[in-house]
Amino acid sequence: MSQRGYREAPGISRSELFKIAKSPFHFRYEMEHPQDSPSLAFGRALHKYVLEKDDFYSDFILLPEINRRTKAGREEYERIQNEASADDKGIVTRDDMAVIIAMREELMRQPLAASLLSGEHEKDFFWTDAPTGERCKCRPDCLTEYGGERYIVDYKSTDSCEDGHFERSCRKYGYKFQAGMYTEGVFQNTFTEHKFAFVAQEKKPPYAVRVYICTPEFVAQGYDQFRELIGIYHDCKETGRWYGYEGPMDTPTELMEEDA
Repeated sequence: MSQRGYREAPGISRSELFKIAKSPFHFRYEMEHPQDSPSLAFGRALHKYVLEKDDFYSDFILLPEINRRTKAGREEYERIQNEASADDKGIVTRDDMAVIIAMREELMRQPLAASLLSGEHEKDFFWTDAPTGERCKCRPDCLTEYGGERYIVDYKSTDSCEDGHFERSCRKYGYKFQAGMYTEGVFQNTFTEHKFAFVAQEKKPPYAVRVYICTPEFVAQGYDQFRELIGIYHDCKETGRWYGYEGPMDTPTELMEEDA
């Protein structure tokens, strides 16, 4: 399935559902006002090139050298934007492409990371969550085997792989929740248990790589988070009330003096 086909298919995805962790009010706003950013666009291009290099240009257009200060340059850029929009393709600059190529080359020089990412890429899974009846979906980066065990492997770009940094990213961006939701989705489709691993890579030279094998406790806690968020999502749909920071019971916040 194409990226567009997956996006348009029924079911709530991991990236969508995690938005409800801030509040249902924020979730509804972001779903009604989708936004993009250069960092998200770069991440999509990087993932495509790392995981599906031979098919990269079916989803992306490489921007040629254009002087957008000239009328002809602006017209050419607008033409490329229109072409990309019509074909549902992303646009990647030459500078970003150089970084993407360098990152993949370094990644493939790391035996453990390259091995973990050598399985089946971008497979779509859809299921109905039994307790809530909500349709869910996930698209793991890679399904593979390592050390005689089946693994779901997710590739992440990061600012740093130093001790503690990626762990903080896990909390900030819901990576634990992702591990729990993805293992649930794959199990509901295959009836096979999978472990979970992250391959993280720094976005600046020398593009260092680090592999993280998730403990069963990490994945179990992520599954608990999935159960909590899918429950909130279902309840909000049922009641039609997408509450904010005050919570479902309209509880005011007690303001206390901070310690000096």
